[in-house]
Amino acid sequence: MPAAPSSSTSAPPPTSASGAVGRRLGRFQLLSLLGKSSRTMLWCAREPATAHDLILALPRHQPTDAAALEHWLHDARLVARLNHPQLLPVTEVGVEERWPYVAGPAIEGMTLDARLAGGEPPTPADAALWMIDLLQGLAFVHEAGLAHGDIGAYSVLIDAQGRAMLLPGADAGSAPPARAAGASAARAVDTGALRLQRDAGARDLQACGLLLHRLLAGAPALDETDPPTALERLDREIVRLGWTTPQPVPDALRAIVNRATEREPQRRYLGARSLQRALQGWLDAQAAGSEGALALLLDRMHSVGHLPALPGLLSRVSAVVAMEQQRISDMAEVLIQDPALAFELLRLVNAAQFAAQAGSGVATVRRAVQLIGVQGLRRSTTGLKPWPGALQQQHAPALAAALREARLAAHVARRLCPADMDGEEAFLVGLLQHLGALLLRYHFPDEAEQIHRLVHPGPEVPRGMPEAAAACAVIGVEPEVLALAVARHWGLPESMLHAMRRVSTDAPVRTPDQRGDMMRLLAGAAVEAVDALNSREARSGAAAVAIGKVTQRYARAIVLGQNELADALQSALRDVDASAHPVDQAA
Repeated sequence: MPAAPSSSTSAPPPTSASGAVGRRLGRFQLLSLLGKSSRTMLWCAREPATAHDLILALPRHQPTDAAALEHWLHDARLVARLNHPQLLPVTEVGVEERWPYVAGPAIEGMTLDARLAGGEPPTPADAALWMIDLLQGLAFVHEAGLAHGDIGAYSVLIDAQGRAMLLPGADAGSAPPARAAGASAARAVDTGALRLQRDAGARDLQACGLLLHRLLAGAPALDETDPPTALERLDREIVRLGWTTPQPVPDALRAIVNRATEREPQRRYLGARSLQRALQGWLDAQAAGSEGALALLLDRMHSVGHLPALPGLLSRVSAVVAMEQQRISDMAEVLIQDPALAFELLRLVNAAQFAAQAGSGVATVRRAVQLIGVQGLRRSTTGLKPWPGALQQQHAPALAAALREARLAAHVARRLCPADMDGEEAFLVGLLQHLGALLLRYHFPDEAEQIHRLVHPGPEVPRGMPEAAAACAVIGVEPEVLALAVARHWGLPESMLHAMRRVSTDAPVRTPDQRGDMMRLLAGAAVEAVDALNSREARSGAAAVAIGKVTQRYARAIVLGQNELADALQSALRDVDASAHPVDQAA
């Protein structure tokens, strides 16, 4: 039987059914109060006639009239039709002493309220697992056109197996009634009802965010013990997970919970399944340790490759084969214009079979062509998927735009490269600093679009999120972590793994101590210059100012002249446009 919580919320008691334990409500004997909010009461009750224990969900206040009562019962009957492992099954909907109720079996376990009050605080992994269970049930409710209306620690049951189950809500009118399946197709869509349904679902999701915040923080957000009241305050106040939590909270999980309680609607999760996927992605990465990020991609990469080749791959390889008597550097120049082919060649020559010839690793396509020869070059193209690969056509323009940005940054990095360093290596590092974003665009296009909207919100939001934080909030892992995991799997040399790490924008740029640091900074300046070109500041007509800030940031470290970065960017734009593929024009 579920245990009663040791403390109650500050909401006022109802006028009748919240009497002392042992009182009756019609034919039910009320055994213990499981939990309550300003909207809902949950009781453990017994039906003497059958000696069965039940969980009763009642509204905190009686419906004001017959119409309100019928509305409540109508919604409750719709909920009673739902059947999901993470939802308490509803066995009865009825009225006793003018109190409507929803009844379900008293499953062995305890409410989350009781669990939190009587034991150790949950680990971050436990909190994520419980929320995933809860969100699975909630998504099923939302997809049925309904809403729960009152999610809190009192409305979640932790069963004997440690799984979370959502108990029924008793908030009448939390969502408009669903349309009957046989409704006439000619009936006009009730846009007002759809908006109410969407808003009710969004409120449920915010309530889940507040609950996750409580699990990690060890105390309710805003010091508000009544979740419905906290939800109302969430429209006016900012909620962020503090740093003094009972247990350390990883940055990726912190980003997830902060997005779930975000005040700006444009930054919140799109639905219960979006939040569930973010938490599951974080758990997968945690469970698999250092290889967790790679596990998110490996299966898909085996079947659909890392990236699709740009159109015209065969003609480009044929052109290189015809250049066999020409310089290797000229051949490499053609090949590196296709990021998928460049990455495939680096992967191939850094594999185990080339270890003896490659020495400490291969960092250029030029050296790769020397090692594998023309026949190896032909073979390397067979593993690449033609454009757009496994990507659905509607997502292809976004990947094309991301590839263009990567190639543009690569050209800028080579333009900035000093004469005594390898320009092709700088080019490839510029591509590799975009690898995480490219992998997301190809393998997880919907999640990538969510990340893009968080980083580049509409004009009504003053500032977007950093890309790393946005990615953690959506998929539970940073793009750079994904990219480094893939690059290690390919066997790329340590010098490239170091250089492909993005330069932090939160710290000043320091003078490089070694060659690898210089390569990293050259690519970093190029990446930030391209970002500046696409920034909100540049779109408002101040592109020169935005690029000037990047120049000032890197001037001392890599010895940049006043207009050198802007000139390199203009030259790179001409180079990319001169080698444009059809996908560039589509983007």
